[in-house]
Amino acid sequence: MRQVKDVRLGDHVCLAFAHEAEQRAVAGAFVSAGLDRGERVMYFTDDPAPDGVRDWLAEAGVDVSGAVASGRLEVLTAADSYLGPGRFDPDLMIALLRTTVGDSLAAGFAGLRVTGEMSWALRELPGAERLEDYERRVTGLFAEGDSAALCQYDARRFPAHRLTGLRCCHPGEVRMDDLADGERLRVTPSYEPGGELVLRLRGTIDRNTAPAWHAVLDHAAGAGGDVWVDLSELEFIDVAGTRALARAAGRMSDGHRLRVRHASAALRKVLRLTGWDGATGLSIEGGLPPVTRP
Repeated sequence: MRQVKDVRLGDHVCLAFAHEAEQRAVAGAFVSAGLDRGERVMYFTDDPAPDGVRDWLAEAGVDVSGAVASGRLEVLTAADSYLGPGRFDPDLMIALLRTTVGDSLAAGFAGLRVTGEMSWALRELPGAERLEDYERRVTGLFAEGDSAALCQYDARRFPAHRLTGLRCCHPGEVRMDDLADGERLRVTPSYEPGGELVLRLRGTIDRNTAPAWHAVLDHAAGAGGDVWVDLSELEFIDVAGTRALARAAGRMSDGHRLRVRHASAALRKVLRLTGWDGATGLSIEGGLPPVTRP
């Protein structure tokens, strides 16, 4: 499982997303990186229509108008790409991609970057049952090093057994970029199916990692919904880091909460003794132990 920022030409990766916010974060970063590197980018959408994709890419900071006008970005429907002949034919699709790679290189692009939403395969369309065969075989084309692909699968819609098989058809998988990726602290974001942001922490929170921790908390406070903070892999958090957590909870807007999972006994005790457990917007899964007095 790699961060999307690490995807390069030659890669064929899968994104199994739980919510549109996760999908857009990864796909938007994939598109933006390709444009920045001088690659031609093609986006095959199933839902919404191309105008909808162009709109949210623009909201994410992509110069959509300029990229489309210059031919660097093209957004097509599944009907105009995967299902162009009126059915899904792996041989025709691979041949089309190979031709497009050659055309892109001849036009002066550094390569071709393709991303596609694959939910069309869940409809009873001719050839849809051949998707797994296509995903296995097309890897060879991307492995030649002149193109890359990000295949998007909605984990809420694909049956679990089929999604597992499709993921195995790809040499790799991607996720959202880390919010902090230092040696001492790593914070990996993801989304729950209901749209809640989840921040998974690994490492330590102390004075050395305080700037990164404060930046993460600023992101959480501005996320616009409830945020889960998963501490199951956090080794240590100092008192200053705990205070920052409580203060960030107080900045949550519109009644949203900062919800902490897997808080250690030590952290729970500090929150209780300091009174920070009463911070507006803070919720500790499992509650806190009572204060014992001598």
